[in-house]
Amino acid sequence: MAGHRDPMPQLQGSRKDLKTIRTLLPYLWPPGAIGLRARVVIALSLLALAKVANVVVPVFYKQVVDVLSGDTAAVVAVPIALLFGYGGARILAQTFGELRDAVFAKVGQRAVRQAALSTFKHLHRLSLRFHLDRKTGGISRAIERGVRGIEFLLNFMLFNILPTLFEIVLVCGILWSLYSVWYALVTFGTIALYITWTLTVTEWRIKFRRIMNETDSEAHTKAVDSLLNFETVKYFGNEAHEARRFDSALEKYESAAVKSGTSLAMLNIGQGFIIAAGLIAIMTMAGYGVAGGSMSIGDFVLVNTYLIQLYMPLNFLGFVYREIKRSLTDMDQMFSLLAEHAEISDVADAEPLSVNGGEIVFDNVSFAYDERRSVLGGISFTVPAGKSVAIVGPSGAGKSTISRLLFRFYDVTGGHIMIDGQDIREVEQNSLRTAIGMVPQDTVLFNDTVYYNIAYGRPDASPAEVESAARLARIHDFAQSQPDGYQTMVGERGLKLSGGEKQRVAIARTLLKNPRIMLFDEATSALDTHTEREIQASLAEVSADRTTLIIAHRLSTVVDVDEILVLDGGLIVERGNHPRLLAEGGVYAEMWTRQQEASRAREVLEHTAEENVAADIAAAE
Repeated sequence: MAGHRDPMPQLQGSRKDLKTIRTLLPYLWPPGAIGLRARVVIALSLLALAKVANVVVPVFYKQVVDVLSGDTAAVVAVPIALLFGYGGARILAQTFGELRDAVFAKVGQRAVRQAALSTFKHLHRLSLRFHLDRKTGGISRAIERGVRGIEFLLNFMLFNILPTLFEIVLVCGILWSLYSVWYALVTFGTIALYITWTLTVTEWRIKFRRIMNETDSEAHTKAVDSLLNFETVKYFGNEAHEARRFDSALEKYESAAVKSGTSLAMLNIGQGFIIAAGLIAIMTMAGYGVAGGSMSIGDFVLVNTYLIQLYMPLNFLGFVYREIKRSLTDMDQMFSLLAEHAEISDVADAEPLSVNGGEIVFDNVSFAYDERRSVLGGISFTVPAGKSVAIVGPSGAGKSTISRLLFRFYDVTGGHIMIDGQDIREVEQNSLRTAIGMVPQDTVLFNDTVYYNIAYGRPDASPAEVESAARLARIHDFAQSQPDGYQTMVGERGLKLSGGEKQRVAIARTLLKNPRIMLFDEATSALDTHTEREIQASLAEVSADRTTLIIAHRLSTVVDVDEILVLDGGLIVERGNHPRLLAEGGVYAEMWTRQQEASRAREVLEHTAEENVAADIAAAE
């Protein structure tokens, strides 16, 4: 019916919150960490002592008031002792609280660190498919908010909500024992009504927070994506278009934030009314007690002090509860990343890849990113140990897919890929990727120095080894020519370097890795002809005794390999060395002819341009 709320969403939300808390608990009680567990126990003990000391404070205050309002003859001695007791109890309450925070600080920060690290490691274990489908800006934002959520939850739920509830129980018990059950019931009823109102309204408001989180991630992702593609935005003059996309997400965030703010006012008004009603009720009861002679002025002050002492954290409870719900939502988003299934994982008895010669065998391999469209249709070839094989073909033929399958970014849907007779699905992924050196077509560098990006191939390499790899890749002279040398920053994704410079850095770090198997995916496509020839000579030198697989579009780079495979439509349509394929006059020969004609046309244009420049200089002189 339209007038009834479905209780299931709230129930499911509570279950999700409990699941999120259960996910966090192992980080607070880590197995085998005796020192951290001891800190948790000590912190909880200090928490209890702090609250006991806190509820004792009003008792001393009551006694002082009773003495001062009674016989003045005892004023000189007794109140001073009580005042010292009052002050000492306050000091102990604060001291125990501060010691609790100090003892627990390492536990909390270690939990934050381990949760963030576990998520980060898991993201690296997930498949390439996951990272292609998800937006990096949104993922980083989820981790950032999740970490903040853990910190808030630990600080406020453990040391605000739970202690407050413990203090409420103590106070109700004291009121019951000192006066009557009605004082305890009114106090408890007021608090129960307050919590019920807060929970109900906050559950209704939480949807606005979720919308704010989603739109915040959307805006952040669009901003990061736009700034990473700064040059592309400029090429097409689309600054206004990017601003509109960003503002669209901000507009949704603004709308949700306004609704969240206005509903907050309603929540606070209700909380204030409940607190005021409870305060009036219990103070009226205490007033009648004093008037009837069953309670002293000190008792009246004690009840009033307990109410103020309870309602101060309760007034804060609304904010804390809302923020805890937000933190649980943010943590759930981060922990949901941990729940993502790793599409590519090691089998239970996986062993390290044992590389002897490095022979690669593709045995009737088929693959499809989407089952509705096949990319590879059962291809078979062998790259003998120490030999070189090139794979060429038109765009979309499936060339780069072969490199992704060899690295096991995806698993084949049919057939086998073997290295030295070992199926790569049966060995440890880390050992597989350690054995292969990759120079991709689209080189992406870290926003760090030239040295760091080369040394990334083997982080423990010495400076001399890094420089040697740079010389082989013909990037040493460039680095030395910069004001900061090898410490030159390359910028976000290497945007401060030219395409050729980035490619040479990528080649250098692969050479530094020194793998048994080399894989070049259009490795020299961004280089000029002269540099390409130099690097080809270097690559031929360093890969002379290594198994080498080359994926190429520019056929001039593969004329000297042992075998060339021509891939078209996911099938190998021709194979052989360069002279044999030219003699056959098939697909390869046609591609070679077109590229040679294009190369000659480019050379004519370059020569004509040089002549025009020379003529202009002569005319100017």
